[in-house]
Amino acid sequence: MAWVDGVAVLALFQFFVFGALVGRARGKYGVQAPATTGHALFERIYRVQMNTLELLVLFLPSLWLAAKYASPAWVAGIGSIYLLGRVIYLLAYTRDPASRTLGYALSSGPVVVLMLMALVGVVRAL
Repeated sequence: MAWVDGVAVLALFQFFVFGALVGRARGKYGVQAPATTGHALFERIYRVQMNTLELLVLFLPSLWLAAKYASPAWVAGIGSIYLLGRVIYLLAYTRDPASRTLGYALSSGPVVVLMLMALVGVVRAL
């Protein structure tokens, strides 16, 4: 279970770093808070952070629930794919938003798999 917790901590740290990137972009591109629009590169970095938050709300509970019913090693491995997907998403989206598909698939796919693993585990336990 420590591997699963490690993936969860890395996901939280990753989100923290993405938030720091938004803060840095605010200064670099002169976008004063609370504005969320202004410079195109700022907006891309901001969207990466917000999209990550949207997925994180699903990812963390799914990760922990799946680990309750399935092999923690497998769950941690699937969670690691999510982390990699978020990095690919960040790099692709900031370069060209149209190229974000691979990163998004590598992020959302594991979330769906983890939710299904948790659901199957719950149904089997009933």
